[in-house]
Amino acid sequence: MRQRLPEFLKRPIIDTDKTRTVRKILKTKCLNTVCENARCPNKNECYTKNTATFLIMGNNCTRNCRYCNISCAKPEPLDLNEPLHIAQAVCDLGLKYAVITSVTRDDLPDGGAEHFANCIYEIRKLCPDTKIEILTPDFKGDKHALDIIIQAKPDVFNHNIETVKELFKTARPQGNYLRSLEVLKYVKEKGKIITKSGLMIGLGETLEQIESTLNDLHNTGCDIVTIGQYIQPSKNHLDVAKYYSPEEYETLKLLAKKAGICHYQIGPLVRSSYRAGELL
Repeated sequence: MRQRLPEFLKRPIIDTDKTRTVRKILKTKCLNTVCENARCPNKNECYTKNTATFLIMGNNCTRNCRYCNISCAKPEPLDLNEPLHIAQAVCDLGLKYAVITSVTRDDLPDGGAEHFANCIYEIRKLCPDTKIEILTPDFKGDKHALDIIIQAKPDVFNHNIETVKELFKTARPQGNYLRSLEVLKYVKEKGKIITKSGLMIGLGETLEQIESTLNDLHNTGCDIVTIGQYIQPSKNHLDVAKYYSPEEYETLKLLAKKAGICHYQIGPLVRSSYRAGELL
């Protein structure tokens, strides 16, 4: 039986001149956002602040993670004009902090690393003062792909671990827990870049498993961690095993501190790119 969504996790629909402006800019540039595709509960709040998280390389993912609302289907050809359009949208929105994520593109030789890099380069040309955070897939752990990212010098490199080791194969059957940790460690050690990762909770993990994951992230040198409640996108996705109470998030903050993580965003509706500029 599906659990009822608690009231504190519900967000109102907001439609203002600002949200309409953001939608218009995105539509004009033919851009996707993870806000729409992943049904993010914070979409309207972010749109009212004139910001969005750009989703590059199409709407279709080559992986089928069981918590994610983005469709697993044959991916579209890369739009080579997309990096320029992203940069133009960043300028049009007046963003001081831009977040770019993508679907996973295992069909591409470099997993889309060069496309990520081109987005960074184009933003730097048009908006040199804008800080850039990228939220990437694991690129199958390919160090050549990671080197392309490192050379582009994003301000923050984010790769989400998503869940604890014990639930990884259930939630992310085509991923690998240790590989994700190695990606974060490699970028930190070679790139000297601020690194970030995020966890969903509510899939059946224990506090001990969360603590172990936080320790593993700390050991990679990860600078920033986000933790938020998993919300089931549809009945075809993984069930919610538990809705954490607001009070329980205070315990999770203590676990993050204990693990040595100095910078974190932990709360019911926190997502990896939520208030990312403020957190940096």
